[in-house]
Amino acid sequence: MYAGESRKRPVTVASLARMKAAGEPIACLTAYDYSFAALTDAAGMDVILVGDSLGMTMQGRETTLPVTMEDIIYHARCVAAARPRALLMVDMPFMSHSTVDDALRNGARLMKEGNAQIIKLEGGREQTEAVSRLTGAGVPVCAHLGLQPQSVHKLGGYRVQGREADDAEAMVADARALADAGADAILLECVPAALAARVTREVDVPVIGIGAGADTDGQILVLQDILGITPGKTPKFSHNFMAEADTIQGAVEAYVQAVRDHRFPSAEHSF
Repeated sequence: MYAGESRKRPVTVASLARMKAAGEPIACLTAYDYSFAALTDAAGMDVILVGDSLGMTMQGRETTLPVTMEDIIYHARCVAAARPRALLMVDMPFMSHSTVDDALRNGARLMKEGNAQIIKLEGGREQTEAVSRLTGAGVPVCAHLGLQPQSVHKLGGYRVQGREADDAEAMVADARALADAGADAILLECVPAALAARVTREVDVPVIGIGAGADTDGQILVLQDILGITPGKTPKFSHNFMAEADTIQGAVEAYVQAVRDHRFPSAEHSF
């Protein structure tokens, strides 16, 4: 948390806005169950994300697409049971927000049944009406731009987004439109560091990066990646903090401190 706020006080969307204004880095991490949520929260995390990445990390799926609302709600309840100080962010799974009515109905379910405190949804300007209606109804929203895993087949794989000038301009326009529609935060995944820095400067809401360089307002990674237990190849933008720690708790604490000290991510983790 930023210097003027107690680390014992629950994190809110207003806390994240104050951290951006104060230039205090926001540390975020995924968690999918009670035990790791409690451990992650004790390490000083600002945001815990119950991501649809659970499809791969917990279910062994090849993509996030098979994850259902029931899956997400179950794991969100498990994390919420830890009563974390961290803000609980929960993903809207594939096709759960394809219409505004779907977004409102499923956003309400995540808040009421999953105990979410902010929901995250993928998509650009086409999501502005849904974002406006959700936030108008009291549902905080984090918009997800850049690499959008739910669109992996349309994108042609897990590739860096925004390298071309036209694509970069479109992403900046998307970010502005979503912030203007009421989004409380924006997550940028796998975009060039210079583009992420520009988006961070040009919107008033906190920008959280994953593979988006060091100049966003905060960083997020997948828990299994920082512990070095992800099967197969580790993403370029991640780091195995367990390699330098004696305990899992120590590894998570090291990640939080590296984000706060601006030591992570470095150039080797960026595009």
